[in-house]
Amino acid sequence: MSDTPFRPFESLLDEGRALGLLREATAGGDDGELFLERKRSEMLHFDDGRVKTASYDASEGFGLRAVRGDVTGYAHGTEITESALKRASETARLAVGDGGGTMAPPPKATNRRLYTDADPIAGADFPVKVETLREIDAFARDMDPRVVQVSASIAASLQEVEILRPEGDITRDARPMVRVNVSVIVEQNGRRESGTAGGGGRVGLDGLLDPADWKAKAQDALRIALVNLEAVPAPAGVMDIVLGPGWPGILLHEAIGHGLEGDFNRKGSSAFAGLMGQQVAAKGVTVLDDGTIPDRRGSISVDDEGTPSGKNVLIEDGVLVGYMQDRQNARLMGVEPTGNGRRESYAHAPMPRMTNTYMLGGDATPDEIVAEMKDGIHAVGFGGGQVDITSGKFVFSCTEAYIVKDGKRGAPVKGATLIGDGPQALTRIRALGNDMALDPGLGNCGKQGQWVPVGVGQPTVLIGGLTVGGSA
Repeated sequence: MSDTPFRPFESLLDEGRALGLLREATAGGDDGELFLERKRSEMLHFDDGRVKTASYDASEGFGLRAVRGDVTGYAHGTEITESALKRASETARLAVGDGGGTMAPPPKATNRRLYTDADPIAGADFPVKVETLREIDAFARDMDPRVVQVSASIAASLQEVEILRPEGDITRDARPMVRVNVSVIVEQNGRRESGTAGGGGRVGLDGLLDPADWKAKAQDALRIALVNLEAVPAPAGVMDIVLGPGWPGILLHEAIGHGLEGDFNRKGSSAFAGLMGQQVAAKGVTVLDDGTIPDRRGSISVDDEGTPSGKNVLIEDGVLVGYMQDRQNARLMGVEPTGNGRRESYAHAPMPRMTNTYMLGGDATPDEIVAEMKDGIHAVGFGGGQVDITSGKFVFSCTEAYIVKDGKRGAPVKGATLIGDGPQALTRIRALGNDMALDPGLGNCGKQGQWVPVGVGQPTVLIGGLTVGGSA
């Protein structure tokens, strides 16, 4: 694949002919676009003192969409040619039928750039990346004699898109992504535990290859592993929970965020459907989805329909005030698109998706919040979980958590899972910390088989009466 900027209408397609085929597909419809994409990605994984895998992937293709009402016709291909586009136009056209629709107004144009358009893969030579991984491995092993295994990875990608609208507008975006992860396994008296840390964003690789950055990640991974070496079996029962700042916002994202996406609410399948303007959370709780934060993993200058991303308030002081919308669901619900129309690739149609979803902070210090607890769990880190999107019911496993007794944090616990109902948990929030933080750039979100990068965040939060499934 070429390293030159992706300009398909200069090298692969005649713009006028492509526009004509798109207009044929969408004539009499409500909306549609031609989405063209080129993506390159590289991954290096270092394990057991050697490079275990090194991969490079490159792809390009197009997706053509025609929309009428709540029906979507979508066709895609890996061959960006006029003949392939003509076949796709004929296929997508089937959704429009006899027509009769009115074309929705185009997205507002923007020149805003939230991140660099430089290819992060080219930001460092391959030998430099391999040597960095060797240095991470050596540093992590030298930190503590109990370290028995180290795993580290470097990932970088660049997604370039062009979106052609039926009125002739073209929107372009180049989206870099980088991430460095470090995992450590420690052993003591025959017991093994692990810890993982990492992060990144829409930036170049140079910052993440700086020793100051990866050393901090390695130190945090070791800290978590050593904490877990001392962990005792987690208790079980209904108790108060303090969630730490930053990454624990993944619970907010999964248990609540999906329920605030426009398609679930238009179809009435969300627990929040029909509750606009009503109190759905405790007073003081404000939740936003913000795709406009520079360089963040979940940020997008424009969404995959060409709509500029937005800073959208979803819940304000406990009251439901907005949903996340793509163009189709916004039109059917009689509201404006919010810049949340996202897709995994050219092979997928867009749908309402989160970007960076977070809860604003309050006035209490984290120590004050913990001191308020009589008996509970302080959950600092999360691993995997399961969520029923339509009901908000969730089960999450804790990777770092502590017992709290009479306002004092005690021993770390192992095997703690949090079980609850997202909408109910919102109403049981009793305190918000003054330490709101975004996650370090870890999240991927799945919905209907599509995966997109996202961000999460929150302050320290005290929730009353969640069920803890323990191992004690």
